Amino acid sequence: MIHLHFWPTPNGHKVSIMLEEIGLPYRLVPVNIGRGEQFSAEFLRVSPNNRMPAIIDDEPLGGGAPISVFESGAILMYLAEKSGRLWPQTPRQKYEIAQWVFWQMANQGPKSGELGNFKRAAQSGTQGDLSYGLKRFDDEVNRLYGVLNNRLYDRRYIAGDEYSIADIISYPWARLWERLGQDIEEFKHVKRWAKELAARPGVQRGLEVGKDLTNTAPPSQEEQERQAKVLQNQRARPAPG
Repeated sequence: MIHLHFWPTPNGHKVSIMLEEIGLPYRLVPVNIGRGEQFSAEFLRVSPNNRMPAIIDDEPLGGGAPISVFESGAILMYLAEKSGRLWPQTPRQKYEIAQWVFWQMANQGPKSGELGNFKRAAQSGTQGDLSYGLKRFDDEVNRLYGVLNNRLYDRRYIAGDEYSIADIISYPWARLWERLGQDIEEFKHVKRWAKELAARPGVQRGLEVGKDLTNTAPPSQEEQERQAKVLQNQRARPAPG
């Protein structure tokens, strides 16, 4: 059984989509990142970077004791190898896909997340002049949509003719163009690709995972203040001993 430590964000949905696509049984373990549960000592043992998603596999690839994997790219690679699906292992195909998985992890996801962060901070009106950060990350996100658009103009999927983990890892962030302030009409090949992925039953099921987790009452002022202390201005955690 796969235990998926999860919250319904684009990064979480990368893994829920993958699990729905390959059909492996899994158990959802909610990690409420708004309340700071990702910083608990228990979760740190699963994910040393205090970030979800992460998985624990009771019946790991290769046998033996349960194995934990953190970082969404590594998780998708692990699940693809375990299931024998969505990541061909011949060298040419393997690295054609792997380079785009790393592109997403190093570029599309972090830059989109930073743009979202600056947009939310600007809305609060209490963080001073954020114009540099807003322009920097808006430009970068626009550039990255262009990279993906140029990649898709002459191929059906990111790595060629076959759907793969490169598509799964990139779609949850790519689909947020409106939230990120991007005009999808500027990127017609991304629009075509995203429409096709949105019609896949596995993608649809994966995006439904965790929808009920966010249907809760707004936190009290006291709880908001507690959350702010936990979530903001994180610095290095001292090593044990």
